[in-house]
Amino acid sequence: MKNIMLAVFSIASLSACIGNDFDDLKVWMDESSRSLKTRIEPLPAPKPYEPFVYAAFELVDPFNRSKMEVAKQAGGALAPNLNRPRETLELYDLEKLRMVGTLQKGKEVNALIRAPDGNLYRVKIGSYMGQNFGMVTGISETETSLKEIVEDSGGDWVERTSVLALDEMEQKK
Repeated sequence: MKNIMLAVFSIASLSACIGNDFDDLKVWMDESSRSLKTRIEPLPAPKPYEPFVYAAFELVDPFNRSKMEVAKQAGGALAPNLNRPRETLELYDLEKLRMVGTLQKGKEVNALIRAPDGNLYRVKIGSYMGQNFGMVTGISETETSLKEIVEDSGGDWVERTSVLALDEMEQKK
């Protein structure tokens, strides 16, 4: 029964398409095609080729790597001493080190630094820490100041100052 009803419905649907007259569509297409612009504008004439003569062979080449290598070998006054023995706290990023307090013996002040491995280290002025050749330049009760030497995008060594502030949460432990 379902198959018979499906067949009747399909035949009725298809018969609706057969009996239509498409005259109105043909009239509309004829009217539209008459109003269309059929003339295509011609392309502009191409410009004549003018060769360019490169006459800057005797000028300095800005992409010459050998000039950069000579500048790097000079190093500069700020280049770090790569031949000195590395200290333990130079293994860690400065952001991972925590200042937890200070010790003073006479006039010498030491900062207590907790490393990520959980060990506590004493540093004094002149000690190195961090991975950017950071040398301790000052210690107060609330912070440790460092002078770091980093390489910029041009390959030159530049100096920057950093501060390791007292971590009060670590101090309470």
